[in-house]
Amino acid sequence: MCPRILCHVNVTLSIDEQLVARARQKAEALGKSLNQLIRDYLQTLAGGDDAERSIEEFRQLSGQGHSQGWRFDRDEIHSRRDNAGS
Repeated sequence: MCPRILCHVNVTLSIDEQLVARARQKAEALGKSLNQLIRDYLQTLAGGDDAERSIEEFRQLSGQGHSQGWRFDRDEIHSRRDNAGS
């Protein structure tokens, strides 16, 4: 088995020409190639780790909390964990 980042598999599909034309238009409107659009769909369908999607989700969620000025403090977290076990 080859490393995921370096290995690509070519797949041949039988698809109606009109469907391909509409899909190409949709891909172009999204700023992607039809190949990328299909890869994205298969990634969603199959699940798994998608670094770009994870990064985008992190960006979207970052800064949406209501910390009221609280900052993460590693020592405090470990102290709470250690005291909870006592």
